[in-house]
Amino acid sequence: MTRSGALRLIQKKLETHMKIALVTDAWTPQVNGVVSTLQALVRALAAQGHEVDLVHPGRFQRQVAMPGSPGVGMAFWPHRELAELLAASRPDAIHLATEGPLGWAARRYCLRRKLPFTTAFHTKFPDILHARHRLPRQLGYAVLRWFHAPSQGVLVASQSVSHMLESKGFRRVRAWTPGVDTRLFGFEPQALASPTLGPLPRPLLLYVGRVAAEKNLPDFLQLDLPGSKVVCGVGPQLAHLQASYPEVHWLGHLPPTELAALYASADVLVFPSRVETFGQVMLEAMSCGTPVAAYPEHGPMDILAAGQGGAMAHDLREAVLRALGLPRHHARLRALDFNWIQSAQQFVQHLVPIQKHKSQYRKAVEAGFVSKSAQAGKVVSPFRHTPAK
Repeated sequence: MTRSGALRLIQKKLETHMKIALVTDAWTPQVNGVVSTLQALVRALAAQGHEVDLVHPGRFQRQVAMPGSPGVGMAFWPHRELAELLAASRPDAIHLATEGPLGWAARRYCLRRKLPFTTAFHTKFPDILHARHRLPRQLGYAVLRWFHAPSQGVLVASQSVSHMLESKGFRRVRAWTPGVDTRLFGFEPQALASPTLGPLPRPLLLYVGRVAAEKNLPDFLQLDLPGSKVVCGVGPQLAHLQASYPEVHWLGHLPPTELAALYASADVLVFPSRVETFGQVMLEAMSCGTPVAAYPEHGPMDILAAGQGGAMAHDLREAVLRALGLPRHHARLRALDFNWIQSAQQFVQHLVPIQKHKSQYRKAVEAGFVSKSAQAGKVVSPFRHTPAK
């Protein structure tokens, strides 16, 4: 067999079965959309025959408390432990899902060994830090641009966020759209009575997600609307908002089956955040037939395209009233456009197999197409960025 034939055979094998090292700072016991998305992705990859070696904070001895999340740990100075884990794993591809301590440590590991890797942009940390602490957005995006610069592909969940990142100088941005479990979040043609809340005045307006400043929850809670408002979630602002809005029904965190029943009992899911990259809860609600009301921001603009599945308006009250008039089956039909089988396949297509990359890299060096700085593993600083015209 020729060398090229052997390489094609290796690539074909990798495409049918890969061992993927997925490095993430976001994992249980954290409760957020990134964790839910990654859990569903791991299940979908396993169902397609791939093996996922999940590198998360729980596998590390040295941890510190995560800011704003008592009882949740994050890896502290994990470089040596992470290097040992990845060396022992011998994965076919490496993906860095987050830009936390584990993400930075894995980035350094790959660069020092000239290993390819992909990354993901799940969270608008610069916008969140600006909202919480008034830190300049430009500085935050410069740091993230530096993190993602050597990535072979920066995976983003929506087209609007892809355009936003490219305008800020991010390169090799790739579309990767998460799915929704349409069996777990089953369709109900009529809003059901809530088994958790009992009979409440209609319409039932629901929020699901973290109770934190960046979620912009007061925009929903202070609206003058008929019916009942329900909040499902936990977070640092929970006690303050409970005291400020005693008329709201507060449920805390619910397991998936109870959450699905809650979605099915709602008349509208209200999504007041302005700093999302996607919005998994929108898909879950729509899968149950519950339309969404949101601002026309990144995430909703992609999921609720052309008014399918919900309503968007700069006036959130107007969006809610419009969403109340939408047929539930329209929301379900839009949710069916997002499935985890295609999402997992798309994810795998974006990965860069280490063995194939090494062969191509060696040929490029021999042909003189790779600079000395690139061979040394150096990355040109992206901090000086000229916005795209």
